[in-house]
Amino acid sequence: MSDPYQPRSAADIARLVADYPLAWLVSRDFNASPLPLIGETNEAGEIVALFGHCPRRNPIVADFRADRRGLILFNGPEGYVSPGLISKPDWAPTWNFAVLRFHVEVEFVADETRDAIERLAAKMEGGNWSTDRVGPRYEQLLTHVIGFRAHVRSSEHRFKLGQGESAAGFAEIVAGHPDRVLAEWMEGQGTKGRARP
Repeated sequence: MSDPYQPRSAADIARLVADYPLAWLVSRDFNASPLPLIGETNEAGEIVALFGHCPRRNPIVADFRADRRGLILFNGPEGYVSPGLISKPDWAPTWNFAVLRFHVEVEFVADETRDAIERLAAKMEGGNWSTDRVGPRYEQLLTHVIGFRAHVRSSEHRFKLGQGESAAGFAEIVAGHPDRVLAEWMEGQGTKGRARP
């Protein structure tokens, strides 16, 4: 039986990473660090690696040098769904969310550290700022960080953006939910997660 809470496509997964880039990178020794990451995709649009950088003194650096395996966890749109949004008296509240979990092997790529920083700055700033503005200090800052690429070995994703509502009930929730970003993600997943007509 297929999981009704799977995302519709690889594009949904890539979009969540792009829209919510701050993720937890967790080592096998349970050191964890929140880091902004960039998804790298194959020709089919599937995320095959996550690219980023971190301080060299971060404990995860030593962890991943000893054992490359780890987890990356992304939290996307989420929020409480009140029974007051739906005209079904016996409907229970729920929490909707979209999350990603990647099992990875981390490779440190010191020669790509500058690229990791500049790609992230370009993505976040949209051309409004560049590392050139840091001036001579930038070269010194680079010595304190290291780039890495987390190669995806397997993944599990859960887009719980509905819980068995009727089409009419789902439409009521989408129309009335105060978090319009969450509502838009729910609408994008359409009827997925709805068990009853």
